[in-house]
Amino acid sequence: MSFQNILIEIEKEIGLITNDGKVADYIPELARINPESFAVSIITVDGKDFSLGNNLDFFSLQSITKVFSLTMAYSILGEKLWSRVGVEPSGSAFNSLVQLEYENGIPRNPFINAGALVICDILFDIYNNPEKELLDFTKRISGNSNIDFNLKVAESEKATSYTNKALINLMKSFGNINNDIDNILDLYYKMCSIEMSSYDLANTFLLYANHGVLKSEGERILSVSKTKRINSIMQTCGFYDESGEFAFKVGLPGKSGVGGGIVAVHPNKYSVAVWSPKLNSKGNSLLGMKALELLTTKIEESIF
Repeated sequence: MSFQNILIEIEKEIGLITNDGKVADYIPELARINPESFAVSIITVDGKDFSLGNNLDFFSLQSITKVFSLTMAYSILGEKLWSRVGVEPSGSAFNSLVQLEYENGIPRNPFINAGALVICDILFDIYNNPEKELLDFTKRISGNSNIDFNLKVAESEKATSYTNKALINLMKSFGNINNDIDNILDLYYKMCSIEMSSYDLANTFLLYANHGVLKSEGERILSVSKTKRINSIMQTCGFYDESGEFAFKVGLPGKSGVGGGIVAVHPNKYSVAVWSPKLNSKGNSLLGMKALELLTTKIEESIF
């Protein structure tokens, strides 16, 4: 059975599910998106692509972009990075202050908010203009030079981001933040506001399905070892306190964002991106989770 036929089957089955999820209206600008949007895109390592739904519509990636900033920092710092942030699943909410204080300002992993803020701080250590470097890197690995920040989303997030301010100040008190707090937060908000389509997102994550080699250019961005480790962190930490559920039901490394996007990779085979804005209680796309579960069930294979 072809991927396209599988996607058509998934669309029919998804249509029978009652989607009682809720868009991320705590970020006011995200509440404006069409809650019924749905898209799936699959791109194989050998260059075939399959899509359905609103696969060319741009949406806010939010926490999915944390994979890009981690890739940049890890490719330069290597194993030194892990002295500033851990690699363990959080087992608690993505913005938990309690866990961060208990662990002396060292975030559990790079995908919870505190961990992503430390990575943003590291980018300021490395680059004179980390905002430009991050956007340029994202454009390059996506293959789309039109990708940009959505400044309305960034400002909307900034206006309501009280917990992130608390997280970064707490880490500063433990000595795990080196640079200006406001500058780091601004980079974080802009990073999360980056928009692309499900097609672009699947194309971007071919890097992680292709063992760190940028398919379009044939250039190695990450070593095989570092790619394996980032995929491992996506597997165990990519869905906050629902990561175990995703591993159990889908069986692929992946990352979600509260904009309703989910992306996953099957190393050496394909990457897949799903977009459906209504979220479950854990902050992950309700239909996106189900679509990917159906995908690996119908294909009858995962990484396990």
